[in-house]
Amino acid sequence: MTTKEQVEQAFSGVLVPGVGRSITQLNMVREIEIINNIVKVTLAATALSPGSQDWIRTKTKAVMEKLPEVNKVEVEFILYKPTMLNRISHTIAVMSGKGGVGKSLVASLIAIALSRQGNEVGILDADITGPSIPKMFGITTHLGGSDTGILPVLSRSGVEVISINLLLPMESEAVIWRGPLISKAITQFWEDVVWGKLDYLVIDLPPGTADAPLTVMQTLPISGVIIVFTPQDLVEMIVRKAVNMAQKMGKSILGVVENMSYLYVPEIDKRIELFGKSRGEEMAQVASAPFLGQLPIDPELARLCDEGTIESYNSDALTALSQAFIQALPKTR
Repeated sequence: MTTKEQVEQAFSGVLVPGVGRSITQLNMVREIEIINNIVKVTLAATALSPGSQDWIRTKTKAVMEKLPEVNKVEVEFILYKPTMLNRISHTIAVMSGKGGVGKSLVASLIAIALSRQGNEVGILDADITGPSIPKMFGITTHLGGSDTGILPVLSRSGVEVISINLLLPMESEAVIWRGPLISKAITQFWEDVVWGKLDYLVIDLPPGTADAPLTVMQTLPISGVIIVFTPQDLVEMIVRKAVNMAQKMGKSILGVVENMSYLYVPEIDKRIELFGKSRGEEMAQVASAPFLGQLPIDPELARLCDEGTIESYNSDALTALSQAFIQALPKTR
């Protein structure tokens, strides 16, 4: 006799058009009933166009009919709110007290490191006026969905991505919005997107401590914060601002990352500290959190970001940082 476990396993081959994740991964399978060799399946219609629903219905019936002793398959679609489908174990915010420190880069590398560990990962690009995540991942596909929800875009390595740039007619178009509109867009990226089942959602916050970061801290269930900085004299004041905000909002700081720490010149086998001596340990004390490590100024990494192939980046510094990330981040449930 066919079991629910067999049915659920078969659903892994039913991919949602335009996303590349299965109906199981997007948590669209709401109910399975097996009576007298008749399989009745209830699926979420959220964010699916009529054409996508028809395709999923046909594909679902095809994979179900291959199971032993299945005589008939009935598929029903019911509309659910996106938030009812989302099962996100941990939400990690990456922030900085000022712009230009490589926060988006660190957020991307965290997501890549987690994905390489076999986790289901998503990135919410909350930097509405300065989105750079799609460029680094080489994503040009526009977001899909319907008037009932938004579907994220899948990167080459399987990371779900949501960014305002994936909604614009041209990636160079400026988003000239006031704070309330920006906050509303961030809220919609949380409430109206079908993220499905994720182990980690990494949120790339805009710099500073104004409306957008405040919206994320107040609205989203943040599991922890990672603070990014560069080794300059004014960094302590900037880091303290980010730390104070996180603490006032009751969010734990998982660690700090120093970006652009040095430039390694292989011809002379020497590290050059372009922006001054590392202040990683000092900033860890300021934040009362672990110093997760350093990232150098790496021309190869810059090239891959420009080409949209950041997911292929590897280095000793990234390996060390990834190990620290994994240890510091909360474990999935």
